[in-house]
Amino acid sequence: MTTAKLPSGREKTVLVRAMFDAIAPRYDRVNRIISLGMDQHWRQRTVRALALAPGSLVLDLACGTGALGDIAQRRGYRVVGADLSAGMLARRADRLPAALGDAATLPFATASFDGVLCAYALRNFTDLGASLAEVARVLRPGGRVALLEVATPSCRLVRAGHALWFRHVVPAIGAALSDADAYRWLPDSIAYLPEDGELRALLRRSGFAAVGRQLLQGGLSQILTGTRAGEPAAQ
Repeated sequence: MTTAKLPSGREKTVLVRAMFDAIAPRYDRVNRIISLGMDQHWRQRTVRALALAPGSLVLDLACGTGALGDIAQRRGYRVVGADLSAGMLARRADRLPAALGDAATLPFATASFDGVLCAYALRNFTDLGASLAEVARVLRPGGRVALLEVATPSCRLVRAGHALWFRHVVPAIGAALSDADAYRWLPDSIAYLPEDGELRALLRRSGFAAVGRQLLQGGLSQILTGTRAGEPAAQ
């Protein structure tokens, strides 16, 4: 798969759902390997960035197998998940409730959550603007969002090494341990992610204030944060 052939609309939704259904059984194991074990540390940082009181009700969006939600629960949050892939949800621990659904049409009431967490999924949403508007809708005013995503390192040397790892080594590991097409998609899907300024502007337009960004490990990943402002975003 090349960036010139990346799908959109309904085609993207179908592809993403099928891809994550296929890689669900080995998803966590491959994540640990391709991130050199750093992904769990980054998830912990993301949960800390939410900065809510214990007992807060938090949505783990694109929850997958529940790695992020498990960390949030251990921090004292009440966690509900949502994911597009039934295969990923089938791999979750039974103790954490989760719903099957698209990020752009979440099956939850307006202003029903204190916080929303999401890890490495913005690129996979078919309509990122609509999905962020839905995040704003289901958050109460004053609620918090923390989004973990890939980034591009600013240092030229680190950026070159990252590109080599992400575009050549990661697909090879994915092909050996899981699904070749899915892990070719991973680097290609970066084309869906807006640049930093545009992404933060999109969050503000969706109804978030105090939008911030933290770079992790020199820009290998990033955490975007924001506070729900005012009334729920108009749909």
